[in-house]
Order: sequence, then structure tokens, then C-alpha cells
Amino acid sequence: MAILKKKLDSGQYNLKDQVVSINRVTKVVKGGKNMSFAALVVVGDPGAGVVGYGSGKAREVPQAIRKGIEAAKKNLVRVNLTHTSIPHQVLGRYGSGQVLLKPAPEGTGVIAGGAVRAVMTSVGVQNVLTKSLGTANPHNVIKATFDALVQLRDKAEVAAMRGKTVQEI
Repeated sequence: MAILKKKLDSGQYNLKDQVVSINRVTKVVKGGKNMSFAALVVVGDPGAGVVGYGSGKAREVPQAIRKGIEAAKKNLVRVNLTHTSIPHQVLGRYGSGQVLLKPAPEGTGVIAGGAVRAVMTSVGVQNVLTKSLGTANPHNVIKATFDALVQLRDKAEVAAMRGKTVQEI
């Protein structure tokens, strides 16, 4: 069953960008080594619960970051959130990476490591417990985090899927 998602327009959000990792990559050719930089960037609007990620590669770091931001604006997703946390526990997977997200009570803060913290603060989650399992590769960790965020459902959506009212759940 394919789920069609509506493409979000990046112009209507107040997007903030955050660089997750910058990697120096080298291509060895006959004439020597060609150096370039790869940047992994997360953009999001904490007020709207919208977040996206992108990767850019260029000869200089600022150009790579700019390309990553443009790619991230094309990959925006809306996340179902409660007031300051997530509605329920969820496990996201990508490759050998797994990310566990747990709702937390008010005042806990964002308990997360590098790549997951960037995504959580960009989407506007203020109280969450996370655990990154498996790989530490930031690309796979971010993709696993996005897999977890896409799986989040609010009460009205679950009630509609079950054919019940929100009060019954």
C-alpha cells in the first residue's frame, strides 16, 4: 500500500539550518587527487513541526553547505507532535542503524546524541529520550530518525484507522 505524501512548500516556513557533518572526500585520478567537501544538513521550523535533511558536495565548504540546504528544503516532512514531546515510543530503522525515540515529561530536555539531536531540535521537540543503536554513521542515523518521525501518529489518525472515536481510545 503506497502512501502519497503532499510536497511541502519551503517558502511558507521559517526554516533554520543546522550542519550535522562535514566530510573531506578525495577522488584519485590520473593527474593526482581531487579534493572536495560533503556536507550533511538538517533544516526545520520548530513552530510548525516541519523538518528535512539534505546532502551537498562541492569544492569549498560554504558551497557544499548551501547545496545541502537546498536539497533539505526539497525533502521536508511534517511530524505529528504533542505540545513539547512525541505522542508515543517508536523505533526507526535504516540500514544497520536504529534510532529509538521515547516521549519524556516536561522539563526533561532533549536527551540525544549529535545527529539525532540536530533533527529533534530542528523539528521543535523539547522533551524526548533517544537512543541510537547500531551504526554511528550520521547519514544512516539521520535517515533512521526520519523513519521514526514518519511513523508517529496522533490520536485522531489512530482512531480513524480503527474506525472509532478519539474518546474510545
